[in-house]
Amino acid sequence: MALKEQIEEKAKRASLAAKKLANLSVNSKNYALLVMADALEEHIEKILLANDQDLANGVVKNLGKPLLDRLMLDETRIKAMAEGLRKTASLPDPIGEGIGTICRPNGLEIQKVRVPLGVIGIIYEARPNVTVDAIGLCLKSGNAVLLRGGTEAIKSNMAIVDILTAAAYDAGIPIGSIDFIDHTEREAVNVMLKLNQYIDVIIPRGGAGLIKTVVENSTVPVIETGTGVCHTYIDESADLKMACEIALNAKISRPAVCNTMETLLVHEKIADSFLPNMIAVLNAESVEIRGCEKTRVYNAAIIQATEEDWSTEYGDLILSVKVVATIDEAIEHINKYNTKHSEAIITKDYDNARKFQKEVDAAAVYVNASTRFTDGFEFGFGAEIGISTQKLHARGPMGLEALTSTKYLICGNGQIR
Repeated sequence: MALKEQIEEKAKRASLAAKKLANLSVNSKNYALLVMADALEEHIEKILLANDQDLANGVVKNLGKPLLDRLMLDETRIKAMAEGLRKTASLPDPIGEGIGTICRPNGLEIQKVRVPLGVIGIIYEARPNVTVDAIGLCLKSGNAVLLRGGTEAIKSNMAIVDILTAAAYDAGIPIGSIDFIDHTEREAVNVMLKLNQYIDVIIPRGGAGLIKTVVENSTVPVIETGTGVCHTYIDESADLKMACEIALNAKISRPAVCNTMETLLVHEKIADSFLPNMIAVLNAESVEIRGCEKTRVYNAAIIQATEEDWSTEYGDLILSVKVVATIDEAIEHINKYNTKHSEAIITKDYDNARKFQKEVDAAAVYVNASTRFTDGFEFGFGAEIGISTQKLHARGPMGLEALTSTKYLICGNGQIR
């Protein structure tokens, strides 16, 4: 069977399964999620064996250390994925939730309730944990899911999907609710992007190139996610010890993920007190610094930042640094170059904190905390399907509610118009 026909068949089967899944009881869905979590832990060795093959291929392809870290699974990470499924099972079921009821003067009772989106297509790159999170959240929210992972994690993803689908179907989930496209050719993505008849929404997770391709070529509705050019601004009133700790965490804890800081902005009044130590700390962690002229005064080894640097998501141990004269300059810089993901201010000034949160255009705006907290699990959503950087339908970490639409239920007693 040709590639296009294979993918269409999987999407068609998912569409049929979605109609059954939408009406499955919450107890049935929760039971399946718990069985699936147990299955992951029972097959740790199988997953690790597949992941070893992906890691070996990644080394051959010269993937950078941050990308290999995103790809790597160990027993702790697999158990964390299983725990994520259990957490998702424990969350309230959004399906059927009443959002509001209106009683009209003519006697009509109009209720608004949550319903599944239908079939969700996920196109993603080198993070195997996305496979588990996507399956768990889609199942709990009553949606079928069609996954297409990247080449780097193909063995890991296939092993995980095999384990989870077998457990889910044994637990009574409609066959076809979960499927994986094991073709890594770009043509597979192109086919998915045109399957309006079967797929209700596409969610891309990955780098700027993947997201741009999906947004520009899909005829299926898209929720844009992921690209993170995130900033931390150190205000003139900041606690400098706190600022250093937050900035370091935002850059080095996992440099390849989308909520990592890519640009550090520092008020000129505290630059002399803050930057020498901050630069030394970053150098000790092997972070390459690309700075403006005022930043380079503090260390001759700092590379001159270019216009391109300010808008680049490095996904690596590279950081742009700029000294600014005012909070307004910081906000203007952020709104010009950011991807509307996550931004932070470190300050003791209440007015500046409120001004920053009000005027910065992003899905998550922090005061005195690391941008690394923009995450579905950290926000109490159990997991996330992605972090939306757009404004329509959903914005920020997308949990169960973001995977629903609404329906109006109207009850009358003979009204006509």
